[in-house]
Amino acid sequence: MFDVIGKRRWFYIFSLLITVPGFLAILLTFLPGARLGLQFSIDYTGGTIWEVHFRDGTPAALDVRQVLNEQGLPDSTVAITTADERQYVLIRTEEIGLRDVPPPSPSASPGASGSPSASAAASPSASAAPSASPSASAAASASAAASAGPSAAPALIVPSEGELGDLATALQARFGPIDEVRQEANVGPIVSEEITTQAVILIALGSLGILAWITFRFGDFRMGATALIALIHDVIVVVGLFAILGTLFGLQIDALFVTAMLTIIGFSVHDTIVVFDRVRENRVRHAGETFGAIVNHSILQTLGRSINTSLTVVITLAALLLFGGDAIRTFILALLVGIISGTYSSIFNASALLVDWHRWDDRRREREFAAARAR
Repeated sequence: MFDVIGKRRWFYIFSLLITVPGFLAILLTFLPGARLGLQFSIDYTGGTIWEVHFRDGTPAALDVRQVLNEQGLPDSTVAITTADERQYVLIRTEEIGLRDVPPPSPSASPGASGSPSASAAASPSASAAPSASPSASAAASASAAASAGPSAAPALIVPSEGELGDLATALQARFGPIDEVRQEANVGPIVSEEITTQAVILIALGSLGILAWITFRFGDFRMGATALIALIHDVIVVVGLFAILGTLFGLQIDALFVTAMLTIIGFSVHDTIVVFDRVRENRVRHAGETFGAIVNHSILQTLGRSINTSLTVVITLAALLLFGGDAIRTFILALLVGIISGTYSSIFNASALLVDWHRWDDRRREREFAAARAR
Protein backbone atom coordinates (compact mmCIF):
# COMPACT_ATOMS: atom_id res chain seq x y z
CA MET A 1 0.00 0.00 0.00
CA PHE A 2 1.41 3.38 -1.04
CA ASP A 3 2.04 5.59 1.98
CA VAL A 4 0.89 9.04 0.85
CA ILE A 5 0.96 10.50 4.36
CA GLY A 6 4.43 9.12 5.04
CA LYS A 7 5.79 11.05 2.04
CA ARG A 8 3.91 14.24 2.81
CA ARG A 9 7.09 16.29 3.30
CA TRP A 10 8.00 15.69 -0.33
CA PHE A 11 4.61 17.02 -1.34
CA TYR A 12 5.14 20.08 0.89
CA ILE A 13 8.46 20.73 -0.87
CA PHE A 14 6.84 20.42 -4.30
CA SER A 15 4.09 22.84 -3.26
CA LEU A 16 6.72 25.36 -2.14
CA LEU A 17 8.50 25.01 -5.48
CA ILE A 18 5.36 25.90 -7.43
CA THR A 19 4.02 28.61 -5.10
CA VAL A 20 7.08 30.61 -4.00
CA PRO A 21 8.12 31.81 -7.51
CA GLY A 22 4.52 32.77 -8.27
CA PHE A 23 4.13 34.55 -4.95
CA LEU A 24 7.31 36.56 -5.60
CA ALA A 25 6.02 37.43 -9.07
CA ILE A 26 2.76 38.64 -7.51
CA LEU A 27 4.74 40.94 -5.18
CA LEU A 28 6.47 42.47 -8.22
CA THR A 29 3.06 43.87 -9.22
CA PHE A 30 3.29 46.44 -6.43
CA LEU A 31 6.62 47.89 -7.59
CA PRO A 32 5.80 51.40 -8.90
CA GLY A 33 6.44 51.90 -12.61
CA ALA A 34 8.08 48.49 -13.09
CA ARG A 35 5.33 46.90 -15.25
CA LEU A 36 6.14 43.54 -13.70
CA GLY A 37 3.91 40.91 -12.15
CA LEU A 38 0.21 40.88 -12.94
CA GLN A 39 -0.81 42.77 -16.07
CA PHE A 40 -4.38 44.09 -15.91
CA SER A 41 -6.66 44.68 -18.87
CA ILE A 42 -8.72 47.83 -19.25
CA ASP A 43 -11.46 46.18 -17.17
CA TYR A 44 -9.25 47.11 -14.22
CA THR A 45 -7.02 49.96 -15.42
CA GLY A 46 -9.40 51.92 -17.65
CA GLY A 47 -9.10 52.45 -21.39
CA THR A 48 -11.00 52.66 -24.66
CA ILE A 49 -13.57 50.23 -26.08
CA TRP A 50 -14.27 50.40 -29.81
CA GLU A 51 -16.59 47.95 -31.61
CA VAL A 52 -16.93 48.08 -35.39
CA HIS A 53 -18.28 46.10 -38.34
CA PHE A 54 -16.36 45.65 -41.60
CA ARG A 55 -18.32 45.68 -44.83
CA ASP A 56 -16.08 43.13 -46.59
CA GLY A 57 -16.19 40.48 -43.85
CA THR A 58 -14.92 40.02 -40.31
CA PRO A 59 -11.11 39.79 -40.07
CA ALA A 60 -9.32 37.38 -37.75
CA ALA A 61 -8.57 38.67 -34.27
CA LEU A 62 -4.88 37.87 -34.73
CA ASP A 63 -4.68 40.07 -37.85
CA VAL A 64 -6.41 42.95 -36.05
CA ARG A 65 -3.93 42.66 -33.16
CA GLN A 66 -1.11 42.88 -35.68
CA VAL A 67 -2.45 46.22 -36.92
CA LEU A 68 -2.80 47.42 -33.32
CA ASN A 69 0.83 46.51 -32.64
CA GLU A 70 1.87 48.50 -35.71
CA GLN A 71 -0.08 51.47 -34.34
CA GLY A 72 1.83 51.36 -31.04
CA LEU A 73 -0.96 49.65 -29.04
CA PRO A 74 0.60 46.27 -28.14
CA ASP A 75 -1.40 45.73 -24.94
CA SER A 76 -4.75 45.75 -26.72
CA THR A 77 -7.18 42.85 -26.78
CA VAL A 78 -9.43 41.86 -29.68
CA ALA A 79 -12.57 39.73 -29.63
CA ILE A 80 -15.18 38.81 -32.24
CA THR A 81 -18.73 39.48 -31.03
CA THR A 82 -22.13 38.79 -32.58
CA ALA A 83 -25.26 40.94 -32.42
CA ASP A 84 -28.30 41.02 -34.67
CA GLU A 85 -26.77 38.26 -36.81
CA ARG A 86 -23.76 40.44 -37.57
CA GLN A 87 -20.18 39.92 -36.45
CA TYR A 88 -18.29 42.82 -34.94
CA VAL A 89 -14.68 43.37 -33.95
CA LEU A 90 -14.43 44.49 -30.31
CA ILE A 91 -11.16 46.29 -29.56
CA ARG A 92 -10.06 47.09 -26.01
CA THR A 93 -7.00 49.27 -25.79
CA GLU A 94 -5.34 51.90 -23.65
CA GLU A 95 -7.21 55.17 -23.47
CA ILE A 96 -6.99 57.11 -26.71
CA GLY A 97 -8.74 60.30 -27.70
CA LEU A 98 -12.41 59.93 -28.57
CA ARG A 99 -14.63 62.34 -30.43
CA ASP A 100 -17.17 64.45 -28.64
CA VAL A 101 -20.30 62.87 -30.10
CA PRO A 102 -23.44 64.71 -28.93
CA PRO A 103 -26.47 62.53 -28.27
CA PRO A 104 -29.09 62.74 -31.04
CA SER A 105 -31.95 65.09 -30.25
CA PRO A 106 -35.33 63.34 -30.37
CA SER A 107 -37.02 66.50 -31.64
CA ALA A 108 -34.64 66.96 -34.56
CA SER A 109 -34.84 64.97 -37.77
CA PRO A 110 -32.41 65.24 -40.65
CA GLY A 111 -33.49 66.77 -43.91
CA ALA A 112 -35.19 70.01 -44.81
CA SER A 113 -38.66 68.67 -44.29
CA GLY A 114 -37.88 67.60 -40.70
CA SER A 115 -36.95 70.99 -39.19
CA PRO A 116 -39.27 72.38 -36.51
CA SER A 117 -39.38 75.78 -38.22
CA ALA A 118 -40.60 74.24 -41.45
CA SER A 119 -43.44 72.44 -39.70
CA ALA A 120 -44.37 75.57 -37.81
CA ALA A 121 -44.44 77.54 -41.02
CA ALA A 122 -46.47 74.93 -42.81
CA SER A 123 -49.15 74.53 -40.14
CA PRO A 124 -50.94 77.88 -40.71
CA SER A 125 -51.25 77.28 -44.41
CA ALA A 126 -52.47 73.79 -43.76
CA SER A 127 -55.21 75.05 -41.46
CA ALA A 128 -56.17 77.80 -43.91
CA ALA A 129 -56.77 75.26 -46.65
CA PRO A 130 -59.18 72.68 -45.24
CA SER A 131 -60.08 71.47 -48.73
CA ALA A 132 -56.57 70.11 -49.33
CA SER A 133 -56.66 66.80 -51.16
CA PRO A 134 -56.35 63.62 -49.09
CA SER A 135 -53.69 62.31 -51.44
CA ALA A 136 -51.47 65.30 -50.74
CA SER A 137 -52.02 64.88 -47.05
CA ALA A 138 -51.17 61.15 -47.24
CA ALA A 139 -48.04 61.91 -49.23
CA ALA A 140 -46.96 64.46 -46.66
CA SER A 141 -47.57 61.97 -43.87
CA ALA A 142 -45.55 59.30 -45.65
CA SER A 143 -42.75 61.77 -46.26
CA ALA A 144 -42.75 62.81 -42.61
CA ALA A 145 -42.76 59.18 -41.47
CA ALA A 146 -39.85 58.42 -43.74
CA SER A 147 -37.87 61.37 -42.47
CA ALA A 148 -38.58 60.41 -38.87
CA GLY A 149 -37.45 56.80 -39.40
CA PRO A 150 -34.13 55.22 -38.55
CA SER A 151 -32.16 58.29 -39.55
CA ALA A 152 -33.58 60.09 -36.50
CA ALA A 153 -30.87 58.40 -34.40
CA PRO A 154 -27.86 58.14 -36.73
CA ALA A 155 -25.08 55.67 -35.92
CA LEU A 156 -21.60 56.88 -35.05
CA ILE A 157 -19.53 57.71 -38.11
CA VAL A 158 -16.03 56.38 -38.63
CA PRO A 159 -13.49 58.84 -37.14
CA SER A 160 -10.85 60.39 -39.37
CA GLU A 161 -8.84 62.50 -36.90
CA GLY A 162 -6.77 61.86 -33.79
CA GLU A 163 -5.40 58.53 -32.56
CA LEU A 164 -8.72 56.81 -33.13
CA GLY A 165 -8.82 58.19 -36.66
CA ASP A 166 -5.30 56.87 -37.35
CA LEU A 167 -6.37 53.45 -36.06
CA ALA A 168 -9.53 53.49 -38.20
CA THR A 169 -7.50 54.44 -41.28
CA ALA A 170 -5.00 51.61 -40.69
CA LEU A 171 -7.75 49.05 -40.15
CA GLN A 172 -9.67 50.11 -43.27
CA ALA A 173 -6.52 50.04 -45.36
CA ARG A 174 -5.99 46.42 -44.30
CA PHE A 175 -9.52 45.00 -44.05
CA GLY A 176 -11.74 47.27 -46.12
CA PRO A 177 -14.32 49.91 -45.16
CA ILE A 178 -15.96 50.07 -41.74
CA ASP A 179 -19.70 50.46 -42.30
CA GLU A 180 -20.85 50.59 -38.66
CA VAL A 181 -19.45 51.77 -35.34
CA ARG A 182 -21.49 49.93 -32.73
CA GLN A 183 -19.68 51.07 -29.59
CA GLU A 184 -17.19 53.78 -28.72
CA ALA A 185 -16.49 54.60 -25.09
CA ASN A 186 -13.87 55.10 -22.42
CA VAL A 187 -13.81 53.04 -19.22
CA GLY A 188 -12.70 55.29 -16.38
CA PRO A 189 -10.34 54.28 -13.56
CA ILE A 190 -13.10 54.76 -10.97
CA VAL A 191 -15.17 51.97 -12.53
CA SER A 192 -12.05 49.82 -12.78
CA GLU A 193 -11.25 50.34 -9.09
CA GLU A 194 -14.76 49.22 -8.17
CA ILE A 195 -14.35 46.04 -10.25
CA THR A 196 -11.06 45.25 -8.49
CA THR A 197 -12.56 45.80 -5.04
CA GLN A 198 -15.57 43.64 -5.84
CA ALA A 199 -13.30 40.86 -7.12
CA VAL A 200 -11.32 40.76 -3.87
CA ILE A 201 -14.50 40.83 -1.78
CA LEU A 202 -16.09 38.00 -3.78
CA ILE A 203 -13.06 35.73 -3.40
CA ALA A 204 -12.75 36.52 0.33
CA LEU A 205 -16.45 35.88 1.01
CA GLY A 206 -16.34 32.64 -0.98
CA SER A 207 -13.35 31.41 1.01
CA LEU A 208 -14.87 32.30 4.38
CA GLY A 209 -18.16 30.67 3.41
CA ILE A 210 -16.35 27.44 2.52
CA LEU A 211 -14.46 27.52 5.84
CA ALA A 212 -17.70 27.96 7.78
CA TRP A 213 -19.58 25.24 5.89
CA ILE A 214 -16.86 22.56 6.19
CA THR A 215 -16.40 23.34 9.88
CA PHE A 216 -20.15 22.99 10.42
CA ARG A 217 -20.51 19.92 8.20
CA PHE A 218 -17.74 17.88 9.84
CA GLY A 219 -17.80 19.46 13.28
CA ASP A 220 -14.04 20.08 13.16
CA PHE A 221 -12.48 23.48 12.64
CA ARG A 222 -9.21 21.83 11.61
CA MET A 223 -10.85 20.34 8.53
CA GLY A 224 -12.25 23.70 7.50
CA ALA A 225 -8.94 25.45 8.08
CA THR A 226 -6.83 22.90 6.16
CA ALA A 227 -9.30 22.99 3.26
CA LEU A 228 -8.93 26.78 3.20
CA ILE A 229 -5.12 26.51 3.24
CA ALA A 230 -5.26 24.14 0.25
CA LEU A 231 -7.60 26.61 -1.46
CA ILE A 232 -5.16 29.49 -0.86
CA HIS A 233 -2.44 27.25 -2.34
CA ASP A 234 -4.49 26.93 -5.54
CA VAL A 235 -5.17 30.67 -5.72
CA ILE A 236 -1.45 31.45 -5.37
CA VAL A 237 -0.57 28.87 -8.05
CA VAL A 238 -3.01 30.36 -10.58
CA VAL A 239 -2.43 34.04 -9.81
CA GLY A 240 1.32 33.45 -9.55
CA LEU A 241 1.42 31.75 -12.95
CA PHE A 242 -0.40 34.71 -14.50
CA ALA A 243 2.02 37.08 -12.77
CA ILE A 244 4.96 35.17 -14.28
CA LEU A 245 3.37 35.05 -17.73
CA GLY A 246 2.46 38.74 -17.43
CA THR A 247 6.07 39.60 -16.62
CA LEU A 248 7.56 37.47 -19.40
CA PHE A 249 4.94 37.69 -22.15
CA GLY A 250 2.58 40.52 -21.15
CA LEU A 251 -0.41 38.21 -20.58
CA GLN A 252 -3.29 40.26 -19.16
CA ILE A 253 -6.10 39.26 -16.85
CA ASP A 254 -9.62 40.51 -17.49
CA ALA A 255 -12.98 40.48 -15.73
CA LEU A 256 -13.51 36.79 -16.58
CA PHE A 257 -10.48 35.97 -14.42
CA VAL A 258 -12.58 36.59 -11.30
CA THR A 259 -15.17 34.10 -12.57
CA ALA A 260 -12.40 31.57 -13.14
CA MET A 261 -11.04 32.05 -9.61
CA LEU A 262 -14.47 31.55 -8.01
CA THR A 263 -14.95 28.39 -10.08
CA ILE A 264 -11.53 27.11 -9.01
CA ILE A 265 -12.35 27.76 -5.36
CA GLY A 266 -15.49 25.66 -5.56
CA PHE A 267 -13.88 22.84 -7.55
CA SER A 268 -10.78 22.72 -5.34
CA VAL A 269 -12.81 22.17 -2.20
CA HIS A 270 -14.91 19.47 -3.91
CA ASP A 271 -12.16 16.83 -3.79
CA THR A 272 -11.15 17.87 -0.29
CA ILE A 273 -14.69 17.27 0.98
CA VAL A 274 -14.74 13.82 -0.66
CA VAL A 275 -11.54 12.81 1.16
CA PHE A 276 -12.66 14.30 4.49
CA ASP A 277 -16.01 12.54 4.27
CA ARG A 278 -14.25 9.21 3.76
CA VAL A 279 -11.96 10.03 6.73
CA ARG A 280 -15.04 10.44 8.91
CA GLU A 281 -16.39 7.07 7.79
CA ASN A 282 -13.05 5.28 8.22
CA ARG A 283 -12.59 6.54 11.78
CA VAL A 284 -15.38 4.08 12.65
CA ARG A 285 -14.35 1.27 10.29
CA HIS A 286 -10.65 1.41 11.22
CA ALA A 287 -11.02 2.20 14.91
CA GLY A 288 -7.77 1.56 16.75
CA GLU A 289 -5.47 2.62 13.89
CA THR A 290 -3.55 5.86 13.98
CA PHE A 291 -5.14 8.94 12.47
CA GLY A 292 -2.42 9.08 9.80
CA ALA A 293 -3.22 5.51 8.68
CA ILE A 294 -6.93 6.31 8.55
CA VAL A 295 -6.31 9.35 6.34
CA ASN A 296 -4.00 7.31 4.11
CA HIS A 297 -6.74 4.67 3.65
CA SER A 298 -9.20 7.43 2.77
CA ILE A 299 -6.91 9.01 0.19
CA LEU A 300 -6.25 5.72 -1.59
CA GLN A 301 -9.96 4.84 -1.60
CA THR A 302 -10.95 8.15 -3.23
CA LEU A 303 -7.87 8.68 -5.40
CA GLY A 304 -9.29 7.04 -8.53
CA ARG A 305 -12.56 8.92 -8.29
CA SER A 306 -10.83 12.28 -7.82
CA ILE A 307 -8.43 11.77 -10.73
CA ASN A 308 -11.13 10.50 -13.11
CA THR A 309 -13.45 13.39 -12.27
CA SER A 310 -10.72 15.98 -12.76
CA LEU A 311 -9.38 14.31 -15.90
CA THR A 312 -12.70 14.59 -17.73
CA VAL A 313 -12.80 18.32 -16.99
CA VAL A 314 -9.13 18.79 -17.92
CA ILE A 315 -9.62 17.10 -21.31
CA THR A 316 -12.57 19.39 -22.08
CA LEU A 317 -10.69 22.50 -21.01
CA ALA A 318 -7.61 21.48 -23.00
CA ALA A 319 -9.77 21.19 -26.13
CA LEU A 320 -11.25 24.63 -25.49
CA LEU A 321 -7.80 26.08 -24.88
CA LEU A 322 -6.50 24.73 -28.18
CA PHE A 323 -9.52 25.30 -30.40
CA GLY A 324 -11.65 27.91 -28.57
CA GLY A 325 -11.82 31.61 -29.29
CA ASP A 326 -9.26 34.15 -28.15
CA ALA A 327 -11.85 35.94 -26.03
CA ILE A 328 -12.04 33.06 -23.53
CA ARG A 329 -8.48 31.71 -23.77
CA THR A 330 -7.28 33.45 -20.59
CA PHE A 331 -10.37 32.25 -18.73
CA ILE A 332 -9.82 28.64 -19.88
CA LEU A 333 -6.12 28.71 -19.00
CA ALA A 334 -6.91 29.86 -15.46
CA LEU A 335 -9.52 27.11 -15.07
CA LEU A 336 -7.20 24.43 -16.42
CA VAL A 337 -4.31 25.29 -14.11
CA GLY A 338 -6.61 25.80 -11.13
CA ILE A 339 -8.37 22.45 -11.48
CA ILE A 340 -5.10 20.53 -11.81
CA SER A 341 -3.71 22.36 -8.78
CA GLY A 342 -6.96 21.85 -6.87
CA THR A 343 -6.90 18.10 -7.42
CA TYR A 344 -3.28 17.91 -6.28
CA SER A 345 -3.74 20.07 -3.18
CA SER A 346 -6.91 18.27 -2.08
CA ILE A 347 -5.17 14.90 -2.10
CA PHE A 348 -1.61 15.71 -1.10
CA ASN A 349 -1.82 18.95 0.91
CA ALA A 350 -5.13 19.29 2.75
CA SER A 351 -5.15 15.74 4.13
CA ALA A 352 -1.45 15.84 5.05
CA LEU A 353 -1.90 19.15 6.89
CA LEU A 354 -4.84 17.67 8.75
CA VAL A 355 -2.67 14.76 9.93
CA ASP A 356 0.13 17.09 11.08
CA TRP A 357 -2.39 19.27 12.92
CA HIS A 358 -3.84 16.23 14.71
CA ARG A 359 -0.36 15.05 15.68
CA TRP A 360 0.54 18.50 16.98
CA ASP A 361 -2.64 18.57 19.07
CA ASP A 362 -1.88 15.08 20.43
CA ARG A 363 1.64 16.10 21.45
CA ARG A 364 0.32 19.28 23.05
CA ARG A 365 -2.23 17.33 25.08
CA GLU A 366 0.46 14.84 26.13
CA ARG A 367 2.67 17.68 27.36
CA GLU A 368 -0.22 19.23 29.24
CA PHE A 369 -1.10 15.85 30.79
CA ALA A 370 2.53 15.24 31.77
CA ALA A 371 2.80 18.70 33.29
CA ALA A 372 -0.45 18.12 35.22
CA ARG A 373 0.83 14.81 36.60
CA ALA A 374 4.15 16.36 37.64
CA ARG A 375 2.44 18.85 39.92
